[in-house]
Amino acid sequence: MPNSKLKYVRALTIAGSDNSGGAGIQADLKTFSALGCYGMSVITALTAQNTLGVSGIQDIPPPFVAQQITTILGDVGVDAVKIGMLFNVPVITQVAECLRALDATPIVLDPVMFAKSGDRLLQEDAVSALRTDLLPMATVLTPNIAEAAALLDRAIDSPEDMENAARDLCALGPQAVVVKGGNRAGNDSDDCLCLAGGPVHWLKQERIATNNVHGTGCTFSSAIAAFLARGVSIEDAVRQAKEYLTGALKAGAELTLGKGKGPVLHFHQLWKP
Repeated sequence: MPNSKLKYVRALTIAGSDNSGGAGIQADLKTFSALGCYGMSVITALTAQNTLGVSGIQDIPPPFVAQQITTILGDVGVDAVKIGMLFNVPVITQVAECLRALDATPIVLDPVMFAKSGDRLLQEDAVSALRTDLLPMATVLTPNIAEAAALLDRAIDSPEDMENAARDLCALGPQAVVVKGGNRAGNDSDDCLCLAGGPVHWLKQERIATNNVHGTGCTFSSAIAAFLARGVSIEDAVRQAKEYLTGALKAGAELTLGKGKGPVLHFHQLWKP
């Protein structure tokens, strides 16, 4: 008799742990849950951090990172994967090797290199491995301006530079690239979306006045993965993720946590502060 039970929409995050709960694995799982997905995690590194910054990083042995991935894929399976902090070359190599079998599964790659505090979260020699091993596998790549500049080894200063960067990063293999403009100066927080072989779209958004921006990149990329897991098209997934993050930023601006950059409110659609 066929199994007629409803099934979960399954989303897997492969990233570092943020023990303060605002970014990393913790932000990803909150986002998956808020958007109707069953979230699973593979931890690539442990961090000691809070709203003020990162005070320590402990990497996870690469074979154990691989073991975490294979145990999930061999049993539960996934409908989408989000990749965040990978920290070093051996971990990047293991993750790429494990995910090569997922030909039709959407992969969202957030090339996490720096924390909001400025702390480095990816070793410098790992940028090349990220570019060659994982970019070609990505359904959507979501760098901020600093990360896009590091991947392309050039400065990105203007909206035109962002458009050119999105196109050039698409040429490295991703199906789509979103160059995020949240850390540019000014009153806007506009993102540039390029679909491989297609046009460039601008996702316009007036900047939200808030100090609570910890984990915005993690939240955005995991929201894209959640929508892709639910069968939404790439362009619509990016736009809906932007709307979700905007709502989380607006709601989070009304709250306070810690002495530095606080988190967004992931469950803004459920919680009423």
